[in-house]
Amino acid sequence: MLEAILLVGGQGTRLRPVTVNTPKPMVRAAGVPFLAHQIARAAAAGVTHIVMATCYLAEVFEPYFGDGSAFGVSLEYVVEDEPLGTGGAIRNAAQRLTGGPDSSVLVFNGDILTGLDITGLVDSHRAAAADVSLHLVRVEDPRAFGLVPTDPEGRVLAFTEKPQTPEEIITDQINAGCYVFRRSVIDSIPAGRPVSVERETFPGLLASGARLHGVTENTYWLDLGKPESFVQASADLVRGVVPSPAVPGPRGESLVLPGAEVAAGAKLSGGTVVGAGARIAAGAVVEGSIVLDDAVIGPDTQVRASLIGVGASVGTRTVLDGAVLGDGAVVGSDNELRAGARVWCGAELPSAAVRFSSDRS
Repeated sequence: MLEAILLVGGQGTRLRPVTVNTPKPMVRAAGVPFLAHQIARAAAAGVTHIVMATCYLAEVFEPYFGDGSAFGVSLEYVVEDEPLGTGGAIRNAAQRLTGGPDSSVLVFNGDILTGLDITGLVDSHRAAAADVSLHLVRVEDPRAFGLVPTDPEGRVLAFTEKPQTPEEIITDQINAGCYVFRRSVIDSIPAGRPVSVERETFPGLLASGARLHGVTENTYWLDLGKPESFVQASADLVRGVVPSPAVPGPRGESLVLPGAEVAAGAKLSGGTVVGAGARIAAGAVVEGSIVLDDAVIGPDTQVRASLIGVGASVGTRTVLDGAVLGDGAVVGSDNELRAGARVWCGAELPSAAVRFSSDRS
């Protein structure tokens, strides 16, 4: 039996307005809540019991996932009254674990898409007799992440959380947000207060002589904190760049869910997903985007690398490139929104109100 703690309590502020009404792990990627992909991959790796550590909009998780039986796991839910940080959330969720002090517990963040070999990580943890094992990946620019240098045998040497100076960048290996803990280590985390595993738990364990093991696996890895990353992750799931048993259809250039309407002459590509009840009009070109349930894309529109919220609508000839529309937003005809533009939930943008080029372009 392998148990896991899934950290899904964050507010997803960098993804707003999409997360105003929906917690980030429940925003749909490739047709289902992103969390469904993580649970499905964990189940495929032999995880049988998952404790979900929730906080923000905690009430929305259980109605969708229930007891987990439909996903092949046993699911339980623990709610934080106040945010406890990564370490505090792990400690709080541990009350529902059933394994003994030497059992292995998988812990992963609810906003990371990865092709990690979960079974391999757990096996490596056990073979190293580690107290904690961390999945590490190499990135070109590690400044926004926690740096984790290791020796040739994989033993962790230090932790530098989000380095501020060039001198602090001593490795390109970063903390990839998936861990295996010895259960007794989780029980040593202080209870009832906020704790950061990155800034407090891991450095403290290292200082005390605990064995921290790093497993560097250069597989697909993407932090879904920003809208452009979330959209990219969905497109990669649809196209099969990273596999997931939870994708509700064949891999390809697009995924159209039951109940959606795509007019003849509309073009879908790049891993676009069209949600249930959504409508794509004739002449529309939608590339690498997420169109959520009941949204409407008008005639002759161009939508690229964008996220269209539930029930939002886009008018005729409008161009969206790297834009985000919140639930129920209305963008009139002949607008042009590019490069990270966000329209808030329920907002209405009149026709021809915003352009990034002249009216003769």
